[in-house]
Amino acid sequence: MLVACGGGTPKAPVTEQPIASRQPEAPTREVRAGDTLYSIAWESGRDYRELAAWNNIAPPYVIRAGQKLRLYPPADKKRPVPRPEQKPRAASPAQEPVAREKPARKKSEASTPTPAKPAAAKFGSWSWPTDGALAERFTPSGPSKGIAIRGKKGQPVLAAAPGTVVYRGSGLRGYGELIIIKHDADFLSAYAHNDRILVKEGNAIRRGQKIAEMGNSGTDHVKLHFEIRYRGTPVDPLAYLPQK
Repeated sequence: MLVACGGGTPKAPVTEQPIASRQPEAPTREVRAGDTLYSIAWESGRDYRELAAWNNIAPPYVIRAGQKLRLYPPADKKRPVPRPEQKPRAASPAQEPVAREKPARKKSEASTPTPAKPAAAKFGSWSWPTDGALAERFTPSGPSKGIAIRGKKGQPVLAAAPGTVVYRGSGLRGYGELIIIKHDADFLSAYAHNDRILVKEGNAIRRGQKIAEMGNSGTDHVKLHFEIRYRGTPVDPLAYLPQK
């Protein structure tokens, strides 16, 4: 499960140990007690909807211990490549504009990169999950897939946006006691290294609600490790959180 992180306040800067990216090596993953489809998707760097589709799992995405989940699309099911939009031809001129090539569109059809800040979420704005100094920043090409905020043990950890708890536990290596909240079909957030978790899976959560107390589970320092994912891809939380 995921855990929130918090850090101390020594004069000398504390060297943070970012949570490493975990890409699946095996083609399947056996479900363990405490797992949810969301936690396995988070652990493997997938969108939960992809895992559901590849394994024929319908909402509410119930999985059982011992079940084997496919972590890649079936061999006979290649990822669909979006077709270029066909615009109706104007019935006119024999003269066709030369600017028919659209390299920019072709590139986006081949791959669909997630922008630094996708479209605004339906649930509105985000708020900071706790108070404290920033100890670690998001690195898109590095191991840190979120931010770390230093604090004191027992300090409140708050939900950054409204949603539903889809995972709580310590089953994800490196996250300690973790909470994952689903905000809508596209956005999820995670709160790691908690000392005490105050919510259960399935609980509806309000923005700003206390969901845990900061700790150092799964890490050496008291801190909150906070992540936001958009359609399964980690994005920079600082692009969403209000400026301090």
